[in-house]
Amino acid sequence: MGVDAPEPLWLGQRVVAILETGLRTATYKLATLMALIEHCIENMPERTDDVLSVPIPDLAHRVLEIYWQQVRPFDGHDLRQSTQPRARILIATNALREAAGGTHTGASLDIARLRASVAYRNAINEITLCLAQQPLHRLQKLPGSSTSDPFLYDDSFLHDQVSRSTLRAHGDAIELKPGVAHGLARLAGLLKPALEIMWVDDVRRMNKFLYEKVPDVAGHLFGRERTALTAVRESFKEVFGPHCFYCGTHLPVNNPVDHVLPWSLVGIDGLANLVLACARCNGDKSGALPAVSIVDRVLERDRDILEQVASEIQWPTQHDRVVAAALGIYRVQPAGVPTWSAYRQTERLDISFPPSWT
Repeated sequence: MGVDAPEPLWLGQRVVAILETGLRTATYKLATLMALIEHCIENMPERTDDVLSVPIPDLAHRVLEIYWQQVRPFDGHDLRQSTQPRARILIATNALREAAGGTHTGASLDIARLRASVAYRNAINEITLCLAQQPLHRLQKLPGSSTSDPFLYDDSFLHDQVSRSTLRAHGDAIELKPGVAHGLARLAGLLKPALEIMWVDDVRRMNKFLYEKVPDVAGHLFGRERTALTAVRESFKEVFGPHCFYCGTHLPVNNPVDHVLPWSLVGIDGLANLVLACARCNGDKSGALPAVSIVDRVLERDRDILEQVASEIQWPTQHDRVVAAALGIYRVQPAGVPTWSAYRQTERLDISFPPSWT
């Protein structure tokens, strides 16, 4: 007899309860949950009650991607993200940045991975072990409790001193329980903003210079002022023309570059998820789920042209990630949910995926 999949609301309440109880000593639990959510979206099982194996090195890459921009100096300071004397994940991230060309480099993680492949592997190995010994081991345990309540995944083989050999014996992976992958993906639009709020609060608490009026800490942490998109904007204008992808209007010099699949759901900065937009469409769409027809148009763009642009400006395309994320996001949406189709226009979601998505 199969195990019943948990209700998404119950799952979300359990996750938030764990995070809101006690004082976090680092932002690692929040990063791990964000990485788990994105992995679930991009690797959605076919059935609602299926289990999902999650490679810890894959989580390590996603966690590294989150911290990649965050370790840049903010207002002349290096932001503390742990109260412990040795912040292993941040040290590993900074070491890779240094190997890839300096801590102030604007290069994406994918470019750094190519430039410094050995340092990248070292960072992934260190973060993988850190995740297993710290947040993954403690994520399902209430502060002060001596036992875990494994409602997300089996963590019985994880502990503070778990070895690489033990991880290898378990396939370097955790297995999400039945229904958890679907539940986390379905809750992404609610959980990720909540995690960001907690994260900003933690960073303010750990960095005393961040008094209340210091502007846009969230922007620095979560990419609202990410690596400048000037190179993408100008290259796209050359190959696609200076027109809004959504409405076709002619664009001014400093028009927005929009994430088609919203940044609030999946942090995909690849060219396959970026389009030129006018300020009106960009502001109206904001973090709304786009209509399937819009995503279809995005994915039908000439991939050779995108790869050429990617090569010229050293920027990843991430086409396969966009396809996987789109399938995951829309698969968990209720039929008929409103989606953004144009300025001040919506259309009801019809869950039938175009050929370009497969």
